[in-house]
Amino acid sequence: MSRRVNPTLIDVTLKVNGERHELMVEPRRLLLDLLRDDLGLVGTKRGCEEGVCGCCTVLLDGRDVKCCLLLAAQANGKSVTTVEGLAGADGKLHAVQEAFIRHGALQCGYCTPGFLMRTMALVAAGWPMDETEVRTALDGNLCRCTGYVHIVDAVLDLVNRKPRV
Repeated sequence: MSRRVNPTLIDVTLKVNGERHELMVEPRRLLLDLLRDDLGLVGTKRGCEEGVCGCCTVLLDGRDVKCCLLLAAQANGKSVTTVEGLAGADGKLHAVQEAFIRHGALQCGYCTPGFLMRTMALVAAGWPMDETEVRTALDGNLCRCTGYVHIVDAVLDLVNRKPRV
């Protein structure tokens, strides 16, 4: 039996940061809007709304995606991880967050969630990278404040698994 009351809405069931959600949404609702407006997960930022800046990057079944380009229905049956899902239940920061802090890889912080989620995907890929490869891999995430040097250092630290002092 369908929960559908309004025939213009569709059922979307997804797991966000480990928690299952069942929602009724308009077919054209963006995943970004579902996360921010329906679930209150405002760590995922609204930037260019064209998939260029990377502020809205989340993990969808472990793959980094720009959720301003995805319909909520495309996430149906999938698992989404947002920046709010990185820290442990005890509040302990994830290694990616710690590396960004350690390397001073943030300033205003608006782009930081997108960079963190992109870095999560790079780390999960498990291959070592040099500076040029990291810069290329981060090409879809924009920062107006840092100049990227510290962000690249943090990512290099993580993907090459060599802690830096």
